[in-house]
Amino acid sequence: MISIEFLITSLIVVLIPGTGVVYTVSTGLVQGRKASVYAALGCTAGIVPHLLATILGLAAVMHTSALAFQVLKYAGVAYLLYVAYATWRDKAAFAVDGSMAKTSATGLVTKAFLLNILNPKLTIFFLAFLPQFVQATGPAPLVQMLVLSAVFMAMTFGVFVLYGLIAHVFRKLVIESQRVQRWMRYSFAAVFAALGARLATSEQ
Repeated sequence: MISIEFLITSLIVVLIPGTGVVYTVSTGLVQGRKASVYAALGCTAGIVPHLLATILGLAAVMHTSALAFQVLKYAGVAYLLYVAYATWRDKAAFAVDGSMAKTSATGLVTKAFLLNILNPKLTIFFLAFLPQFVQATGPAPLVQMLVLSAVFMAMTFGVFVLYGLIAHVFRKLVIESQRVQRWMRYSFAAVFAALGARLATSEQ
């Protein structure tokens, strides 16, 4: 069930930069080490609904229902574009001087959760990914799916925390340079907008 192939494939999937990684890294740069952990926690929690949808068979419905897929997809696109716009406009968020009010832990987790829950491609991904590693001769398929899901989420959290901690290492550079702050703000806004555009043009 938990094979080397599953662990390697999962690690590759988790390491690939996506919306969650971008958000965790930006949080680590702007608000520090502890905040990046909350962001990683929120991103990981955002996987739960997709895993449950897969386990309960809802992913199959989404896969065959163009309307269900499109509704969730464009909700995700709208949210990503909103995040891109807010990042572009909010100069204060990148003025990391220690005097700015920081986003609460609840706010960080909620925002990260929404970023992942509004990505319908995750549900389709798990529909195709998890069943490949369920053994027909092993324990109940549901139990296997839950165990595999737990391992995948643990890997996601660990890798995202590592991304955030690495970003925190470069935080001093951000604090000391207005030019770097401005470049970061525009870059992260552009990345979020690009992710939204890619989601908008994706096919089921």
